[in-house]
Amino acid sequence: MGKLMEIIPVSDLRQDAAKILKHLQDSNSPLIITQRGRAAAVMISVEAYNQSEHDKELLRILAKGEMEIELGNGSDLDAVMAEADALLAQEPL
Repeated sequence: MGKLMEIIPVSDLRQDAAKILKHLQDSNSPLIITQRGRAAAVMISVEAYNQSEHDKELLRILAKGEMEIELGNGSDLDAVMAEADALLAQEPL
């Protein structure tokens, strides 16, 4: 089971945006913004966004590799591992 996300109404965001942004940076967990009682948006820190994008890129590369294997195309294991190690060594933007 994942972490429970914090939920705040858009009116709270309007009233104290600086405090909420500080909380986002400190907690590094997403906030759900509601409008008229319904979820309208999710707000995350820049660090969390960058990590998410980095993770998506790794997953995209893995999926591409799976597709190449199914098609009978492939690369040498050492080359694949070197590329994966290089990507993992990169810090998210």
